[in-house]
Amino acid sequence: MKIRTGFGYDVHQLQEGLPFWLGGILVPHTHGGLGHSDADVLIHVICDALLGAANLRDIGFHFPDTDPQYKGVDSKRLLAEVARLLREKGYTIGNIDSTICLEAPKVNPHIPEMQRVLAEVLGIAADDVSIKATTTEKLGFVGRREGVAAYASVLIVKE
Repeated sequence: MKIRTGFGYDVHQLQEGLPFWLGGILVPHTHGGLGHSDADVLIHVICDALLGAANLRDIGFHFPDTDPQYKGVDSKRLLAEVARLLREKGYTIGNIDSTICLEAPKVNPHIPEMQRVLAEVLGIAADDVSIKATTTEKLGFVGRREGVAAYASVLIVKE
C-alpha cells in the first residue's frame, strides 16, 4: 500500500456584488470571490492538495486562467476532473482536512451542506471531508474583509 499526503493554499479577493461560492454551495453574502472561475477558494485548495499528493502539479497547470473554457466555470467541475485523474492513477481519497479563514459571513452553519456536496462530487463519505472555519481576529487582508483564504491537507492511498 502506498500512502501520500498533499497540501493546498489559496486566497481570493472579495468584491461587492459577486456571488460567494464556497465549498460547492452559494453562500448568501454581499461580497463574493474574484477569480477566473467561480472563485471557490475551498474547492481550489482541495484540488491543489489532491493534485500535489498524486504528484500531478497544480490546479493552474490543469485549468489555466488563460483558457477561456474555464471562465466562470463551476469549480465542482474542476474537482470532479481532479478526482478522475486520481482514480486514473490508482489512488483513492482517504480524507480531506480543510480550514477557511474568513471574517464574514459565518461559515459554520453551511459546513454540513458543503461536506455533503464535496463528498458527492468526489465519491467519498461526507465524514471523510473535514471543514473548519476561523477568523484572523481582524488582522491582515482577511481581517479587513478584503479576501478569503483556505488551507487543505489530504491523504490518498494506492493499494
